[in-house]
Amino acid sequence: MGTYMKQMLASLALRELWQGMAVTLRYMFRPNITIQYPEERTPYSPRFRGIHVLRRFENGEERCVACKLCEAICPAQAIFIEIDTDSSAEKRLTKVYDIDLFKCIYCGLCEEACPVEAIVMGPYLDVAYEDREARFYKKDQLLANGESWRAEIDARLDADAKYR
Repeated sequence: MGTYMKQMLASLALRELWQGMAVTLRYMFRPNITIQYPEERTPYSPRFRGIHVLRRFENGEERCVACKLCEAICPAQAIFIEIDTDSSAEKRLTKVYDIDLFKCIYCGLCEEACPVEAIVMGPYLDVAYEDREARFYKKDQLLANGESWRAEIDARLDADAKYR
């Protein structure tokens, strides 16, 4: 009977309405946090997993040694690698390195499996395509991503190095 009376009094006094108005007043005088995406972006975590990137060494050589570990560990089978037959035994290179972004689940296992940190997850995840063929990220696109986002990726890897 006591709880019923409390509920009845709270209902008559419009307690929930006043609680809602208190929340509204609390946020009314705070600065707005609206972000004008895509011009403005919120900061990402160093562990953010965006679009894939193939990295090069400082001298311009490709890091990928075509070991195919990333292709083998990918649970979605989104990575396809073809070894360049012209490459030598000391330095194997990839002829084809495709990633199907429709299949990829951005789990990061490819990045974890890579012994030379050739494939890493980039800082952006803006995935919009006008045709279905654009969903395949080719080797040239992946290398271009690596060059254009090099500073951000290196900073991210440095920040995350103590957890690896």
